[in-house]
Amino acid sequence: MAGAPRAAWKGFLKVGSVNCAVKLIGATSDSEKIHFRILNRKTKQPVRSAYVDEGTQDIVETDDQVKGYELSKDKFLLIEPDEIKALKPSSEHTLDIDAFVPAKDIDQRFLDKPYYLVPADKVAAESFALLREAMSTRNVAARSCIVLYQRGREVVIQPHGDGMLMTTLRPYNQMLAEKSAFEGLKATKPDAEMVEFASLLIDKKKGTFDPSAFEDTYENALIAMIRAKQQGKSAPKSAPAPKENVVNLAEILRKSLKQEGIASAKKPAGKKKQSKAA
Repeated sequence: MAGAPRAAWKGFLKVGSVNCAVKLIGATSDSEKIHFRILNRKTKQPVRSAYVDEGTQDIVETDDQVKGYELSKDKFLLIEPDEIKALKPSSEHTLDIDAFVPAKDIDQRFLDKPYYLVPADKVAAESFALLREAMSTRNVAARSCIVLYQRGREVVIQPHGDGMLMTTLRPYNQMLAEKSAFEGLKATKPDAEMVEFASLLIDKKKGTFDPSAFEDTYENALIAMIRAKQQGKSAPKSAPAPKENVVNLAEILRKSLKQEGIASAKKPAGKKKQSKAA
């Protein structure tokens, strides 16, 4: 039987003069994913990667490897491990709460990787539960930073069940502004009657957010292919991709309503046909 999940980090959660020992447990796992090894096609034996000197083509052993920052073409500034280590904050084992922010104000685009945050021992359980309950009552999230895997990361901490959920945040300068993606989109006002019919289709397909029903279709296809090859069978074929975009939106919408068993009072007004697109 599997033991308790391994902690990714241990330290202290600190709010003012109140602190408690906590630990982080990764909320995601890749253990069930298909993993491939790289083989020599001729010998069928696994191969391993190696760093090769671009000038001499000789393999460079681990002890001779050093990080370098490229200043210009073929000119590098060497960065020693001790120099990087010296940059770590002195509070690398403390989650010091900077502020509490309304949970509704958290921009979902910045959320990166989730971790479960739990008390590290029985002594810390009471103060941990007190803080979690107070945050839940106020509907707020805590903002802090952490040194995780030798890198400083901004995080938000929120109540979650009997524990808390800490999520690392993507840096602001790595997030593209939406205008760079939406630029060129023209403001359009769809026909009101067509909007009504689309709304009927949405109402018919209402559901609940149930992550247990989510599937990795690509992973499933890999498993099916492996099983087929083991049995000497041909790999299953994937579904064909759509060949073109919608030509007559009104007609497609009407057919969708009919397929869902939704009776319409009248057909949505036809619009100018959209041009085909590959």
